[in-house]
Amino acid sequence: MQNIEVQASRCYTVRIAAGALSRAGACVREVTKAETAVVVTDDIVNALYGDRVMGSLQAEGFRTLRFVFPNGEASKNLTVLRDLLEFLAENHVTRSDCIVALGGGVVGDLAGFAAAVYQRGIDFVQVPTTLLACVDSSVGGKTAVDLTAGKNLAGAFYQPKAVLCDYETLATLPDAVFADGMAEVIKYGAAFDRDFFDFLQSHDARENLETVIARCVEIKRDIVAEDETDRGRRGLLNFGHTLGHAIEGCSGFSVSHGSAVGIGMVIMSRAAYRCGLTKTDCSEEIAALLRQYGLPTATDFSAQDLCEKALSDKKRSGSHITLVIPETLGHCVLHTVETAALLPIIQKGLEA
Repeated sequence: MQNIEVQASRCYTVRIAAGALSRAGACVREVTKAETAVVVTDDIVNALYGDRVMGSLQAEGFRTLRFVFPNGEASKNLTVLRDLLEFLAENHVTRSDCIVALGGGVVGDLAGFAAAVYQRGIDFVQVPTTLLACVDSSVGGKTAVDLTAGKNLAGAFYQPKAVLCDYETLATLPDAVFADGMAEVIKYGAAFDRDFFDFLQSHDARENLETVIARCVEIKRDIVAEDETDRGRRGLLNFGHTLGHAIEGCSGFSVSHGSAVGIGMVIMSRAAYRCGLTKTDCSEEIAALLRQYGLPTATDFSAQDLCEKALSDKKRSGSHITLVIPETLGHCVLHTVETAALLPIIQKGLEA
């Protein structure tokens, strides 16, 4: 078991332990005085873990409610957000109550945003059940829903009261969903820690889950403490994401987030080298590690299609967009370019 303290506008602990799900009620009770706990989850996670978490909360004396929505990125929208907010109001949830986000990144983003805006903010606790959510989306306070124009365009920075990672839940993940999370894990190594990247090459992440999750959370903790609201260094966490979000959008979200981010890392690494922005081509080593964990490394979408989608991304600022490029493995930098320069950069990254 590991406890990692996150220092932000609201300080909280990330608890990483096998079997922790059964202690969810006690964890929530430690950090809130709420009378009512609302479990927000999707239909797949609810069938696996909903009753266990509800029972744990009830054992701690909470009045419990449950809001379940269909699994998948397609549910992370204003309609489901509205339904959740109406559910909270109809059930007389008050400002002193709390939300428990039980599930992957979609659940955490949606439930966290609802917590941020319902009655101008109520407590919430993240209980991630996917690798991607454990290592990335549950930590740092980014909450959001998607708009038609792009991903995560409506949201708020709103820190949880606690994060509870029970990595035993990862045993029920399909291989493709576990691989999806590995893209974010690989991102941490490629962007921040060469030794960790090497560890992932030589060790099976499934056999070292506590170590893997803890290292990712530590890296994100340090960045969030320095730049909570994403005005500077936190942007480095977006390595692979500008083009990744574009790939997701072009595919109608049929390409998963992790697969898209992995492809985005490869394209951007190759493009940065070929455009003379870096002296080292990291793309082949990154691609090899992605393939090792069952992830794709290429896309059939055109540079034009990807460019158009990328320019609707929230990382664009006026006539400029900030890219994350790896100078070497384990060290990424932010590089701002004019939007007109993005298309030829993507073209270089797509060339065989």
